[in-house]
Amino acid sequence: MTMSTHVYPCTACGAKLEFAPGQLALRCPYCGSENAVAQPAAQDTAQALEELDYAAFLAQAVGNEPAIERQTVKCPGCGAASQLPANVTADRCPFCAIPLIAGNAYAGRTIAPRAVAPFDIPEARARTQFRDWIKGLWFAPNALKQAYRAASGLKGIYLPYWTYDSDTVTPYRGERGVYYYVTERYVENGETKTREVQHTRWHPAAGQVAVGFDDVLVPASQSLPGDYLNHLEPWKLTGLQPYREDYLAGFTVEAYQIGLEDGFTAARARMEPQIRAAICRDIGGDEQRIHQMTPRYHQIRFKHILLPVWLSTYQYADKTWRFLVNGQTGEVQGERPWSAWKIAFAVVAVLLVVGGLIYLNQGQ
Repeated sequence: MTMSTHVYPCTACGAKLEFAPGQLALRCPYCGSENAVAQPAAQDTAQALEELDYAAFLAQAVGNEPAIERQTVKCPGCGAASQLPANVTADRCPFCAIPLIAGNAYAGRTIAPRAVAPFDIPEARARTQFRDWIKGLWFAPNALKQAYRAASGLKGIYLPYWTYDSDTVTPYRGERGVYYYVTERYVENGETKTREVQHTRWHPAAGQVAVGFDDVLVPASQSLPGDYLNHLEPWKLTGLQPYREDYLAGFTVEAYQIGLEDGFTAARARMEPQIRAAICRDIGGDEQRIHQMTPRYHQIRFKHILLPVWLSTYQYADKTWRFLVNGQTGEVQGERPWSAWKIAFAVVAVLLVVGGLIYLNQGQ
């Protein structure tokens, strides 16, 4: 099924309405008129939050799942794939600020998002969060200090994510370590003393553990550093709404770059530490060694969702710097440059102070 891009004209002045974060309404940026976003029926919400069968979906070669045909432009600078409304012919990449021209677009068939988490944090509050974070940075260049004041300093984007559910059963082989203590004698300063020395006795161990996972979240974007995306967590997945274009009005939507199967590979990496922890509990003892574990994944289900992020990018010292604000919680993450001249000035100031103290001490 192909879903077209909608335009929401203001009934008062005819301008294009934009989604108002935190209010579940479309607002005119010029005259302030608002149109409430219709609340979804309970059945639609339940269907949107229901996961899809992973194995069955892959077996169908994703041919029967509703998809969105949108104008997708690949950035020549950073490679990000951004979705533009049909009536937009040019924009700037939200990730590196390089101009995007619709003439470079390709027709992309993508899996339709099941749900979207609308922006809760208005731009003004996100800018405040951004400002407070910037003020806390030592030795930041002036360009960074002024970035949040720029009219285009923050841009709202919806980032693609996968969520996965899975039951796992993992046979394992390992060893259980049990502490025991031996009394040893030693000589210290000519005096014979004793001490208890800990040793570990190892015993073979084998078994099987079952661990279930729900809503393992995996970013489907490669346009932003994974560490920063991970540190934006946690997300309030209870705030997910059925996908509808009302929530997207006035924002950029990024197309996913990590596919369904690759996403599950990343999900397995997130599941592994919990599986290892379950094995260690099952082995017991004081220490554990895992020599072999073979996780088996069953009842795998997934959904594709969109999550809101306020993003700022600017150029400094021939490099692009990016700053992110979680559109639900206000959590801030970002890359930061260092001002070489401020650091040099601080070093010189410290040297002058130290030199002055040395001079005074010598004078005394």
